[in-house]
Amino acid sequence: MNRLIALDMLRGYALVCIMLDHMPISALRRFTLANFAIFDAAELFVLLSGFLVGMVWLSVETKHGRRAAQWRFARRAFEVWRALVFGGLLMALVSAGLLALDMDHTAIWHQYAVWILENPVGFFGVLASMWLQPNLLDVLAVYVILLASVPVLVPLLLRHPISFAAGSFALWCFAPVLNAFVPNHRLGGLLFNPFGWQMLFFSGIAMGLFRKQVMPVLMPHRRLLTILSAGMFAFGSAIVIAAKFGEPALPLRDALRLVYGGEIGKWDLDGTRYMAIMGASWLVAVPLAGIMERMAASRLGTALQQIGRGGLFSFLACVLLSVMGDAFQMNPLDQGIARRMAVDVWAMVALWWISVLWLTFGAPWQLSVRFRREIKA
Repeated sequence: MNRLIALDMLRGYALVCIMLDHMPISALRRFTLANFAIFDAAELFVLLSGFLVGMVWLSVETKHGRRAAQWRFARRAFEVWRALVFGGLLMALVSAGLLALDMDHTAIWHQYAVWILENPVGFFGVLASMWLQPNLLDVLAVYVILLASVPVLVPLLLRHPISFAAGSFALWCFAPVLNAFVPNHRLGGLLFNPFGWQMLFFSGIAMGLFRKQVMPVLMPHRRLLTILSAGMFAFGSAIVIAAKFGEPALPLRDALRLVYGGEIGKWDLDGTRYMAIMGASWLVAVPLAGIMERMAASRLGTALQQIGRGGLFSFLACVLLSVMGDAFQMNPLDQGIARRMAVDVWAMVALWWISVLWLTFGAPWQLSVRFRREIKA
């Protein structure tokens, strides 16, 4: 499977945005994706992850058969679950350490630090059962569920794509009702509704699986599709930007609300957000493809590629850096913008550096195993 450097760059960009968005007083937070698009980095990351799943599935099944592809993603679901559990433990320990140093932070709930010290076994249990999904890591819970369904559902998608799309849409329509039945520490089910977000994830998978068959059919209509996609993206951006102007933009906001209706919810995956990111994916893949490739080949683009290729390890690093960066920006109080921006830059450089180390040497536990083997040799 040939790597798409623009895809890696966008995954890295999504991780940087996720990190900054979870630092409440970040100086650069106002420039992340969520400030000019109706969707944010979470949708971008899930769609790109689905696209990558589709590409990898196709490659593995072609070379080694369907069983190998199914086993690959069953194992990947376990790896994400493991990251959720141990990432939650590590995040709670980092929070406890910061509080011990009298460094307040608001990126995560302080109660995690209390539980990890007072009842570590119980805290491990609620994380392992996914009864509790700590904030910042809660998207991994839905990712575990979606990946666990891949070995069963992707063969159905390959065999009956139209029927699968209809079923996915029907499931999305009833997502809020279905999610309420999921056992969870919070009322209403998981924060990221798996019955809603599955539509975006499997849309990405379908794009990865069928792009060679579908793109020749769509390309003759690329001008119309580009106009529609740009219009949908601009519509979503207008909603977000108009809200920032407050009262002066109220007539425009009311006019836009007549089109999209009430509140645009993130957690159940609102249709406006879904359509906007699907439109953006066409713009990136077709009219802006050359620009994206050149951006990905630049120095900054290469750094974002490296972050994106870090995948799950980079995601955990960005979460931990969010907590630490938030603490550094809050302590001492009333910091100037220059100091807060310095923390932002530190966090981004640290995320890149950690990702490069992982790509070069593997995870720390893998490095220690390799080191012991070299000593024995």
